[in-house]
Formats: sequence, C-alpha cells, structure tokens
Amino acid sequence: MEDVARWLAERPLQDSVKTLFASFCPMIVQSGVPLSRSSLALEVLHPEVSGWQHIWTHESQSLRKSDRATAATSHAYLNSPTRIVDETARPFRRRLNEPLQDMPLLEELWSEGATDYVMYSLPFLDQSRTAVISFATDNTGGFDDTHLERLELASKILSPYIERHVLRRIAIDLLDTYVGPRAGQRIIEGRVDRGGLELIEAAIWFADLRGFTVLSEQTDIPDVLRYLNSWFETIGEVVEAHGGEILKFMGDAVLAIFPTTAEHDRAGACRMALAAAQELGRRTDTANAERRERGEAPVTHGLALHMGEVAYGNVGASRRLDFTVIGPAVNRASRLLELAKSLDRLVLISDTIAREVDMPLVDLGKYRLRDIEHEQHVFTLSQS
Repeated sequence: MEDVARWLAERPLQDSVKTLFASFCPMIVQSGVPLSRSSLALEVLHPEVSGWQHIWTHESQSLRKSDRATAATSHAYLNSPTRIVDETARPFRRRLNEPLQDMPLLEELWSEGATDYVMYSLPFLDQSRTAVISFATDNTGGFDDTHLERLELASKILSPYIERHVLRRIAIDLLDTYVGPRAGQRIIEGRVDRGGLELIEAAIWFADLRGFTVLSEQTDIPDVLRYLNSWFETIGEVVEAHGGEILKFMGDAVLAIFPTTAEHDRAGACRMALAAAQELGRRTDTANAERRERGEAPVTHGLALHMGEVAYGNVGASRRLDFTVIGPAVNRASRLLELAKSLDRLVLISDTIAREVDMPLVDLGKYRLRDIEHEQHVFTLSQS
C-alpha cells in the first residue's frame, strides 16, 4: 500500500476521476489482490444527474449515470449493497457461492463467475451523499483477510483524491445551474469582487408570460409551477441551442444574453437572438395546439430584443452577490417588453438589432419608452 500511496501522491493534479480510477485498479492487482472488477459510485449535485458510476474490469472501463428523479427510489438502488452502506456507514461483504435473489447486482456477478464482493464507504468530509467503492474477485477462495485489509486501506488512501474531483464537479455544476456556464466560469476563475464588471456587447433577450397573475390567482400552486417550469424549459432549450445564456429568472420573466465573441460579431449575436425568438414562437405554437386539444388555456408571452453594451459582473451586498448585466441597454430592453404588452405584440425588436440583420422585419414606427428621452423605432417579426 506504500507503493499505492506514493503513486497517488505523484499523479498529475489534472488527472480526471476516470483516468485516476483506470490506473488505480491495476495498482491494486499488482499489490497482490486478485481483483476482477471494481466500481466507484459518486453522488453529485446536478438538477438532472444523481451521480456517476465508474466500472473497471480487466477488459474494459465504463461509465454510467443515474437519473436524479428516480435514483433514490429505483429497484436497482433499493436492492443494492450501496443502499446498505449508505444507511449503515459500514462495509458490506458477501461471498458469492450461491444465487442471491435479494440483490440483482450480486446475482449477476455470481452468474459471471465472481466468488466474493466487498464495498466500502469512502470517508469524505461530507457524508450526506453517496461515495462508495466496491471490489469483486473470481478467485476460487474469494478475498482473504490480507486482501480485505489492503482493499480497505487502499480505499481510504484514494478517498481524498476522489473527493477533490467531486467537490470541484459539484461547484461547477452548481454555478452552471444557478448563474449559467459563462458566468460560472468567471466566478470559478476568481472574479468575485463586488463591482467587478466587464463591458461586453450582447443582444439582450427579455421575455415574460402574459396573464400569469390571473393564472396564479385561479390555479393551484403545483399546477402553476408545472406551467411555469414547462415554459422556462422551452426557453432554456431554445436560448442554449442558439448560443445564448440565461442570466436569471424573475418571477415569470427571463433575462438572457447573446454575447459577441471571436466567432460572432454584433450581426452574428443579433441573428442568434432573432433565430431563438423565431424558434420559441414555433415551439409555443405547437405546444398551444396540444394544449387546446387537451382543453387547456394556451401560453402567451412577450419578448423584447435589443443590442448594446452592458456591464457584466458582480453587483449586490457585501456577502450576497448577483452575477448579472446592467446598463442603459438592459433598461431599454425592459421598456420594450412593457411596450410589447401595451401594443399586444408577442415580439418587439429595437432598431439597433434591425440595422444589424438582413431579414424581413415589420416596421411598427416610433414609440416613446418609459423613462427614455427620445422616441424609439421598433420592429416585429413578420408573420411568415
């Protein structure tokens, strides 16, 4: 085990869990343990994925993910060594010398020739989530006491190296989920100073639901949440598919940006924002047709698009920051959304975007926006 510890200490820090585990298992075999299969199961914090399972054998290595919505109640988990270790925080060991109908995984391993199985909980600092490693052998006599001692010690030696990766994965997933991947990357890089702002150019996307207040007053809260999440889901898929990023959800409203990049200039960012608006319209029409067939009320929304320079970064209290965009361009997009409602238009587009794109738009003329000094030229999408 000294060789294993020295080998782990000298591994490159950038090694992934997959790479680390793929090299760790052969080291265990070299130490004299007759290992034929090993599994590393790690729970993370992700809205869709409950965790990852790395499986090693002499012939291959595979990776499986578990769905968050069903992981804790699935038959595979409820009838597994993992659940027992989670609940007892103690090692689990079972000799595989007969069929094991109470645990499908162990019966499968027995049918493939395994003779012994052991699972250990990895001693992470945070014991609230699953972190286990299991070992199986096809050795005729199974694992002896020396083998088990080595496996338990090796698990403890490996644990802090794996936990480091898990904690980083959790941090990145949480930032991606709550502030978006671009903002999350900046925060991970250390841009957490209040008032630390970066000036960028972006197409701004402001959208909200129509009639949401009435819906909330007349509908049970669980149904309102399903309605709202369904709409947010569509917007999230559309914005992401066209290169944008949602910055925040505000009640029934959404703020998203399509920044200029090395690949996309002002015109490119505007085209992506417009393409996303068109896709949202098509998907909303399709969803509304299905709602009408079910006797449900259709979804209607307002959407405002504007292009301009924004300050992108941290604002807020000293111990509670928000990563967002501010500036006159954001204000104008917000006022355009108000105008869209008063004009009963689904989409309003500023002249700043209209000048950047080569596509047919409907000219609606000039209108005064609240708190904006001069009248603004506005457009909308053509019916086609």
